Amino acid sequence: MSALLESYASGQWFQASDGGRPLLDAATGAEVARISATGLDLAAMVGHARDVGGPAVRRLTFHERAAILKALAKHLSGVKDELYAVSACTGATLRDSQVDIDGGIGTLFSYASRGTRELPNDTVVLDGDTERLGRSGVFAGQHVYTSRLGVAVQINAFNFPVWGMLEKLAPAFLAGLPSIVKPASQTAYLTERAVRHIIGSGLLPEGALQLLCGGPGGLLDELGPQDSVAFTGSAATATALRQHPAVLHRGVRLGVEADSLNCSVLGPDVGRDDPEFDLFVKGVVTEMTVKAGQKCTAIRRVIVPDAMADAVIEAIGARLAAITVGDPREEGVRMGPLASLGQREEVRKAVQALRASADVVFGAPDTVEVAGADAGSGAFLGPLLLRARPGAAEPHDIEPFGPVGTVLAYGSLEEAVALAARGQGSLAGSLVTHDPDVARRVTLGLAPWHGRLLVLDRVAAPESTGHGSPLPVLVHGGPGRAGGGEELGGVRGVLHHMQRTAIQGSPDMLTAITGRWTTGSARTVDDVHPFRKSLADLRVGDTIRSAKRTVTLADIEHFADFTGDTFYAHTDPQAAAANPLFGGIVAHGYLVVSLAAGLFVDPAPGPVLANFGVDRLRFLAPVKAGDTIEVTLTVKQITPRRSADYGEVRWDAVVANAEGEPVATYDVLTLVAKTAA
Repeated sequence: MSALLESYASGQWFQASDGGRPLLDAATGAEVARISATGLDLAAMVGHARDVGGPAVRRLTFHERAAILKALAKHLSGVKDELYAVSACTGATLRDSQVDIDGGIGTLFSYASRGTRELPNDTVVLDGDTERLGRSGVFAGQHVYTSRLGVAVQINAFNFPVWGMLEKLAPAFLAGLPSIVKPASQTAYLTERAVRHIIGSGLLPEGALQLLCGGPGGLLDELGPQDSVAFTGSAATATALRQHPAVLHRGVRLGVEADSLNCSVLGPDVGRDDPEFDLFVKGVVTEMTVKAGQKCTAIRRVIVPDAMADAVIEAIGARLAAITVGDPREEGVRMGPLASLGQREEVRKAVQALRASADVVFGAPDTVEVAGADAGSGAFLGPLLLRARPGAAEPHDIEPFGPVGTVLAYGSLEEAVALAARGQGSLAGSLVTHDPDVARRVTLGLAPWHGRLLVLDRVAAPESTGHGSPLPVLVHGGPGRAGGGEELGGVRGVLHHMQRTAIQGSPDMLTAITGRWTTGSARTVDDVHPFRKSLADLRVGDTIRSAKRTVTLADIEHFADFTGDTFYAHTDPQAAAANPLFGGIVAHGYLVVSLAAGLFVDPAPGPVLANFGVDRLRFLAPVKAGDTIEVTLTVKQITPRRSADYGEVRWDAVVANAEGEPVATYDVLTLVAKTAA
């Protein structure tokens, strides 16, 4: 008997008290492992996540969490070959394994990078600007994101045992949440192997990751209002989860990625000899055969113009005929088996239902030539292409989760959009066209029904990642039938796990709570110019009030001549006088900002290493010849960089005229050494 998979719970590896049930190699039918969770204390597991894992993760800043994700990605990169070998048992070819394993590792790298570049070196994220809530400015509001105090439970599908786990783990961990992973049983042995490497690395705080191999039992019964569940799988299971008392009555957040009848639309502008034709055909075949079509984003409906249907079917069939099906370990095999014999039967049933309104035009549901394996022992199914008859309903209702596509013909763009919409919501769609008008009309028609849309032509093709590839920086999810959930999407995926709260109070209180200086709160002015202070010595609120400078007509004329910016408001007295906004010659806005820099900069070498940008620049009032300006510069936010001997300092800059009215406001961004030279 093969090894019984273990769960990782409450800080130790747990083996069930019974023998478990067998998990079979998808190609050979040999037993790979056995699985059971009998005897596992789920309440203790959830308690360990809340009491040990959560506090440990929340003590880390976003940058510290990001650094751990990066180290974890590097660690897993070193054991990819071992994971590939195990992945072959799931029916995955090397290409399929790379999509799953390398894709998951790449997601960790992406979130590590985003966490460092887009999140503060803190545990709080500010959402938007401060809202002034009173006339005098002593009462204001600020939206903030903070970590929830619960656990992120992920219930994953069988088709992506590694990516499915890591794409949910990365944003949850960055958000400060511990995770409990429940993989689909059929391929749980690959998830378990990956988790063993993660736990063995020692990189994650204890309790940040736990693994449940086997049935979930009463796991959801242990969850409460601070917890969340991210589910990937069938619509039927999603419905059951939505009706669970924890979701209905205890406020458990549920995110669903369910069945999705994704489509690809060929534009009416594309002819047989156009590059877009080959791009379309290649995309359909790729989506039908990668992971043997077992992808939630795979193309199920192939929507083409009436006049092109025969040509598309012929071209797809020719490419499919060149696909070798067999044991993924065999050289030359392009498509492996489905994940299990049960999965193959489900796909065959779906194909039989589709045949009520569609005809098979390529392949055979019950027979397939297999390379390097016994077709009777493995879960093999050859690629199948069907052609729907006019008015067919089944292709819009039935998802064959395997290497199956159905061609549907349309007469007009409106009909193409209507056919796509009959899927009732999809994760991903694609449109292949080189006509900008077609692109706009179809995209606007499809967008309400899709989480992601690829508009592909000869220009984008060299860098396109394809129809079915979820990207860490883009939202993965979809409306309606697809579940209505959202995953990934860069920092959006992190904030999705956090709690947004509106904080109201005085500017001083908001500054203390958020760590960012708030307009109206106290400033600190001392004898040391802030530019002479290292990052270790700078404090939020440190301020310099500059000397005054009068802007002369000579300054304005010189700036116009020197820069070539001779816009009439700066050079033509009569035209400037006629402009109701100016009423005469005014200084260039960038001249005002440049003069302001001269007023607050300390020129000697010191802790300030560089100015790397200006944010939120606004010109609020014109500055005329003879006007006097001065600057108030305040440390607004300090962000140390973990991997460098300097950090980022954001300064609040206000340029005011002689009457004290702001004429320009902006944020100055500088790099400042952590310690004095």
